[in-house]
Amino acid sequence: MSTAEERAGVDDMPWGEVTPEAARRLLVAAVEAFAERGYHATTTRDIAGRAGMSPAALYIHYKTKEELLHRISRIGHDRALELLEEAAGGEGTAAERLADAVRCFVRWHAERHTTARVVQYELDALSEEHRAEIVALRRKSDAVVQRLVNEGVAAGEFDVPDVPGTTLAVLSLCIDVARWFSAQGSRTPDEVGALYADLALRMVGATTAQEKRRLG
Repeated sequence: MSTAEERAGVDDMPWGEVTPEAARRLLVAAVEAFAERGYHATTTRDIAGRAGMSPAALYIHYKTKEELLHRISRIGHDRALELLEEAAGGEGTAAERLADAVRCFVRWHAERHTTARVVQYELDALSEEHRAEIVALRRKSDAVVQRLVNEGVAAGEFDVPDVPGTTLAVLSLCIDVARWFSAQGSRTPDEVGALYADLALRMVGATTAQEKRRLG
C-alpha cells in the first residue's frame, strides 16, 4: 500500500489541526449543516445548535459563516492535493502512479463524502478573495494529474489525443463520487477507488497503448 493510500484510509478526524476544541466542534457542525441544507439555507444559529453552543459563542471563533466555509474548503483542498502529490511522486510507471492517485483521491471523496460534498460543491458561496485562493489549489490538483497523463503519453503508456480534456474528465469523475456515495450503499470506498482507477486507465488509453506496443 502506498503512502497516499495509507493517508487516504486513515480514520482520524480531518480537523485535528483546528483548535481549540470548541472551534473544531463548530467546524464539524458546519460541515454537517452545509452538506444537509446547503450553505445559503444554513444559519449560524443552526451551526451553533448542532455544536451544542450558543450563537454568540460561534463568533468568538469565526467572524462569519463564510469564514467557516473557507476554513473547511481550505483544509479539504489541501488534503486532496496532498494525496494526489504523494501518489504522483511515488515509485512506478505513469500508469501505476495515475491509478494510485485516482484510487486515493476517490477513496477520500467516498470516505469523507459529507466533507467533500461541501468542499467541492459550495465553491461559489465563498468571497471573491477566498474563491480565488481555492481555485488556485484546484488548479494545482489539475496540474498534478495532467503531468501524470503527459508523462504516460511521453513514455508510450497512454494514448491520449486531448490531454487537458481527458484530465478534466478524470478529475470530474472522481469528484462526483462525493455527490452520490453513501455509506449504506453496495460498494465500499476501497471498491469504488479500485473501480475508478481502472476506469481512469481506460480513459487515458493505457490498454490501447500497450496493444500498439505489442503489435508495433
